[in-house]
Amino acid sequence: RRVLFRSQGKEIIHLGKPNDRLPPDIDISGFPNSEIVSRVHADIRVEGDGFFLEDVGSANGTYVNHVPLLPNSRHRLQSGDRIALGKEDKVSFIFQRSE
Repeated sequence: RRVLFRSQGKEIIHLGKPNDRLPPDIDISGFPNSEIVSRVHADIRVEGDGFFLEDVGSANGTYVNHVPLLPNSRHRLQSGDRIALGKEDKVSFIFQRSE
């Protein structure tokens, strides 16, 4: 499944599932294996020309290129980075910047 999302001036892009606290910009609920994704799972922060991935306290973790992100730590994303929400790469994306 391919997800195309344009930040369109947003500073924070929320990844997760529908909830009353913080509705996601990218809704994972329709994806296979989405039960491992937290309602409020991760954010992509847009700062200048950079994109930073941050786990916001998910239950099953966030991974970049198979390396776990510590909760509330950030990773500067590069084109081609694999983002996995939860363990075992069951829900994953390849980050790609469009220029």
